[in-house]
Amino acid sequence: MSTIPTIKLNHGGVEIPVIGYGLGTAHFKRGGDQTLDPAITTATQSALAVGFTHLDGAEAYGNEPELGIAISSTSLKIPRSSLFITTKLYRSISSPSEALATSLKKLGVDYVDLYLIHAPFWDEKEKGITIEQAWRELEGLYEKGLVKAIGVSNFGIEELERVRKVARVLPAVNQIEYHPYLQGPELKEYHKKHGIVTAVYGPLIPITKGAPGPLDSVIDELAKKYNKSTTQILLRWAIDDGNVVITTSSKEWRMKEALAVAEFKLDDEDMEKIRNVGKEKRHRVFWTKEIKE
Repeated sequence: MSTIPTIKLNHGGVEIPVIGYGLGTAHFKRGGDQTLDPAITTATQSALAVGFTHLDGAEAYGNEPELGIAISSTSLKIPRSSLFITTKLYRSISSPSEALATSLKKLGVDYVDLYLIHAPFWDEKEKGITIEQAWRELEGLYEKGLVKAIGVSNFGIEELERVRKVARVLPAVNQIEYHPYLQGPELKEYHKKHGIVTAVYGPLIPITKGAPGPLDSVIDELAKKYNKSTTQILLRWAIDDGNVVITTSSKEWRMKEALAVAEFKLDDEDMEKIRNVGKEKRHRVFWTKEIKE
């Protein structure tokens, strides 16, 4: 299997693998469930065993303990330095320092490679902290070496500008829903201008939740042309578009399928075909109430 490429972040030479295994969606625990779910640990161990090194978790997913158990699995014996671990805070935004301490304990590690503010949609009066204050606290955690890089998720240009105006350290990453039916060129251009890497979740939405749609025949046609699956075509499109891609599955063959996208690239004309046809439909799945179109 091909080596997974990396993208250098704007934080001290930190490099992020372009494909990450996400513990959201398929592994999300609802309602504050504290019960350990061995299936989540087993799936994450499988992801590590097949070659994933980039693991994307979050406080809100409720499964940091399962991720921690998978990371410390004695049978895998993967050095901490070989892993890229992301986690996010949202519920505990009132105290990022306490939230990170809790996450590190659950994960069983001394630091995380990337720490994100999961979303900007909290009530600032209720939580007692503004976006600006939260970001300055993340900068403090970065300066202490508890996190190798800091960033945000689900931020629009307005929220990113609020951060930029007070930042000593600009966000390294903004993780957003992004796929051919939700391209957000203005936000992508903002990221490029300020050296922010776009990490994307929901890259498969055109075939999982957006079908039927104008891309159906295009994706099928390209799958035949490249002798790849429709999943691989969409993942490769997102990577060739310059993004880090987060994908998730409980099935080992799906994990291997995702990693195998490192073995090919899409031609420029096929990239543009997907981009242009994708613009014919707009389909957001996540944060539909909070993000105003």
